[in-house]
This record gives sequence, structure tokens and C-alpha cells, in this order.
Amino acid sequence: MTQPFQPLIARSRGEAHRAATPLELFFDLCFVVAVAQAGAELVHAVAEHHAADGTAHYAMLFFAIWWAWMNFTWFASAYDNDDTLYRVVTFVQIAGVLILAAGISRAFEDDFLITVLGYVVMRIALAFQWLRAAHHATDPAERTMCRRYAGGVLLCQIGWTALLWAPESARTWIFLAGIVAELAVPAFAEKAVSTHWHPHHIAERYGLFTIIVLGETIAAATIAVKTGVAEYDALDKLLPIAAGGLLIVYAAWWIYFASPAHLRLASNRQAFLWGYGHYLIFGSAAAIGAGIEVAVEQAVGKAHISTLAASSAVTIPAAVFLLCVWLLHARYFKAGIAQQLILPVSALAILMCTFAGRWAVLAAGLVAAATVAVGVTLAARNPASHGTGPGH
Repeated sequence: MTQPFQPLIARSRGEAHRAATPLELFFDLCFVVAVAQAGAELVHAVAEHHAADGTAHYAMLFFAIWWAWMNFTWFASAYDNDDTLYRVVTFVQIAGVLILAAGISRAFEDDFLITVLGYVVMRIALAFQWLRAAHHATDPAERTMCRRYAGGVLLCQIGWTALLWAPESARTWIFLAGIVAELAVPAFAEKAVSTHWHPHHIAERYGLFTIIVLGETIAAATIAVKTGVAEYDALDKLLPIAAGGLLIVYAAWWIYFASPAHLRLASNRQAFLWGYGHYLIFGSAAAIGAGIEVAVEQAVGKAHISTLAASSAVTIPAAVFLLCVWLLHARYFKAGIAQQLILPVSALAILMCTFAGRWAVLAAGLVAAATVAVGVTLAARNPASHGTGPGH
């Protein structure tokens, strides 16, 4: 039975058998609601010939979702004590992301009231956690760090409210300024001392969220195919898309987990770059599902866009995913030149599949599957690289 109140003190970075908690898993599942809403609006924007505007809104809103998730994840890795107050404040953060999710459709129409409200709820709750950690800290440097985090988070939220009154022409610049401010908070706060996040725990948390996002991609694609078959009786057109999309997601999972991520968390600098880089990994993984939905709608005539545009909605995020996994994971580990080139070459090949017409998604899926097969083969021939290549 959880205790009502316990000191919120830093946990040991060397703690044995550290694993994700049920509360963290619940937190992730609720956040995926917002990811799904952002993906659905991206599908609608692309299908309505507003790909550039829709992609920009998707990128901005996904940053808000990802940043709130990431801040909670790193804080929890360092301070989670699982007492009643900690759980209740986490529930408040979950409520905030659900409010944000409810406002995503309106945010795509430049009405940010609900999304900003949800974001403020999440971030005020996080600031409370940092202040609570500062209250229980015995080290003056750690207390300073916690207060800097709390103050930085609150100041950023004041800045985000400017979106509600700013003219439309200025909103993009305000958003970019907000991103810079948010990214600067950890760097400033941890000048005093670093948080005691746990490398294995962080790697597991990121891996679990990757799985959940890929699962949401499969769910969205499945619903799209089901609707296409039921309403348009177009199974022959949808089977190649379904098969190719499934192969892409399978390969994405395999490739992401081919390299031991915790080895990339040896220092704060490495951890920051690795953690921040996952914005593109998570965002592209979710966008793959949106792209498959677009391809399905184009195939049945529901989306009046070109085959090339529909294909690129799948191939571009798939290529970005492979390239980012290579940049963050695979290229740092011992492997031959051939193994190091697999993911960049495959990303380029998947982009070329864009021009394969109605077979583009299937072609991209076959390339993704071949990437795994080649990686497995090369790893078998080079035992020294086992566990470090894109297809071990």
C-alpha cells in the first residue's frame, strides 16, 4: 500500500533493477491519446491539400506533447517516490494532456485556447513537483537546481499564453521562441548539479513509448483499412498498403531495439542530445500511421490528392525514422562499414519508393524488411558486432 506522504528525495543513479512503474505506463497510454489526435488532424490536412500547413501544426503540437512527456519522464527517473501526493499530481498532469488533446482540432485552425490551457495544467503540476523536491533536498546545489527548474517551467508557461493574444502572423515566431526557452531550462537548471536520472530506466521509458506510438500507428492504419473495405469495397487496392505499412512498422520496432540505448546515456551531454533527438523519432513514428491513413484514403478516392503526395506521406516519415535511429543509436557502436551504411542507404531507398505509384507503400515495406534481413545477416557474419547493429 502506498504511503500518503514521503520525502521527495533523489534516487540513486546506480539503483539496481530499476524499471518502469504501472503509473508511468498509464501516463504513456494517456499521452498517446494526444498523439492520436495530432495524427488524425495531420491526415485531414494532407487529404485536404494543406500538407505544408498541416505538417507545421503537427510539428508544433507534437513538440508540446513530447516535451511534457519528456519532462515528466526525466523527473520521475530522478525523484519518483510513488507516494499518494506524487500519484495525485501525476493524475493532474494526465488531465492536462487530455485537455490538450481535446483542443488539438481547434489548434489546427489556429485556436490555441484549449491546448494552452491543457499545457499550463500539466506544467504547473510539474513545477509543483520540482518545488516539492527542492523542499526536501539537503544539498544546497540540488535545491538550487530544483528551484531553477520550477521557475523556468513557470516562466515558459507565461510565455506560451502569448499565443492566445498574438496576431496570427506572429504565432510561429512566438512558438519558436517558446521552444528555445523550454530547451534552455534544463541546461540552465543543471549548471548547479545534475539530476540523478537512471540510464536503464530512461532507456526503458523511451523504448516503451516508442512501442506505444508504433502501436497507435498500427491501430490507426487498421481502422483506415477497415473503413476503406467496408465503405468502398476496395480490398485489392488496400492490401498492398496494409502489407507494406505493417512491414514498415515491424521493421521500425526491430531496428529501434537493435542497439542497447542505455549505452548512449553515459553523460549529461549525450543524454540531452539523445533525449531531444527522440522528438523526431516519436514524431516520425506517429506520422507513419497518419501517412498510411492518407494512402488508404487516396486509394479509395476519399482524399483527392495525387498518388505521389499520398506515397510521400508514408515514405518521408519512414525514412526520417530510420535516419534518426541511425544518428542516435546505431552509428556509435562497433560495426563494419556495411553495417553502418544499412540505415542511411535504406532511408534513401525508401524515399525512392515514393515514385513507385500505387505500389509505393508495399515497396517501402519490402525495403524496410530487407533492411532487417541484411542487418541480421551481417551481424551473423561479424560476431563482434552482435547486439549493436540495425538487425541483430
